[in-house]
Amino acid sequence: MTATLIWILVVLVAIGLYLSWTAGRLDRLHARIDAARAALDAQLLRRASVAQELATSGVLDPAASIVLYEAAHAARQAEEEQREVAESELSQALRAVFAEPQQVEAVREAPGGEEAARELTEAVRRVPMARRFHNDAVRAARALRRHRKVRLFRLAGHAPFPLAVEMDDEPPVALADRPA
Repeated sequence: MTATLIWILVVLVAIGLYLSWTAGRLDRLHARIDAARAALDAQLLRRASVAQELATSGVLDPAASIVLYEAAHAARQAEEEQREVAESELSQALRAVFAEPQQVEAVREAPGGEEAARELTEAVRRVPMARRFHNDAVRAARALRRHRKVRLFRLAGHAPFPLAVEMDDEPPVALADRPA
């Protein structure tokens, strides 16, 4: 009788340790999502800021400046529910303004344009990477949260179900194929 109770206790402790480890893993994934989201927000803000600065610099023609400025301003001011749409529209505006390599060369030839073009190139390259890191973390957390044991023992607590960021972040070809 005592041996049976000891074995039951050992099994319960092992199950408790496994569930605790799983809850810790889920917590680390949620922390990783938060960090990746903060990095993504920083990259999106940087891209919008650089685009807005370039639009107001007088380097671009007036029509391109207005299109780029409005899209960048909308992306910076967007509420959380409209953020993905506003950022997608900024990506489309960047592709429209920098559709031709001649436009990038015109920016580079202007005073201070080399630095502005370099900053914009870096910004448009970093946004897709930051979004990919965020969505990978979301995918891993979702996979773990779908397990029966996580749902049954409510190991996720009250944490909201993680959502991926779906937006158009394709950089302009004229900027993407240039060295930074």
